[in-house]
Amino acid sequence: MRAGPRTTPTAAEPGLPQAAFTALYDEHFHDIYRYVAGRLGREVADDIAADTFLVALRRRDSFDASRGGVRPWLFGIATNLVADHRRKETRRYRALGRLRRDEVAESHEGQVVDWVTAQSLQPRLAGAIAALSPGDRDVLLLNALGELSHEEIAQALGIPYGTVGSRLSRARKKVRSALEEDSNG
Repeated sequence: MRAGPRTTPTAAEPGLPQAAFTALYDEHFHDIYRYVAGRLGREVADDIAADTFLVALRRRDSFDASRGGVRPWLFGIATNLVADHRRKETRRYRALGRLRRDEVAESHEGQVVDWVTAQSLQPRLAGAIAALSPGDRDVLLLNALGELSHEEIAQALGIPYGTVGSRLSRARKKVRSALEEDSNG
């Protein structure tokens, strides 16, 4: 849960002053970190969360307060970085899948695969979330992990408010159904 009202400076016109980034970082890093850690794990959350602020700093002139707040803008950047990370990870695991078993066992990636396989961190929920479309998954996780409102999610992803509601409802139904099916089957 977030504590108290946000005090991050906002711009009356497009762009954010570079000096505002210390306050921006202090105020939003924990929320961004928690969201990324929930999506990718704590092992990479520091890097991705830090990259979120690096991208924001580089793109500060593109921030337009009339289009929404700083928080959804940061979560939008974080969501894009999570997607980039997952694409890279998928390519890496596909490449590993083409290797012989004995080549994988000796590599660092093989050790990571063994560790991930051995973990039992709510596999049914993870499977249900993984089965969602990327759009539905982003909306669900921005809501659940990022604690963003429908309006903030719409701003973060650049989609209409109504689409957020539809995707969130559909994602919840699919996850609930998969979990019930798994426990009944």
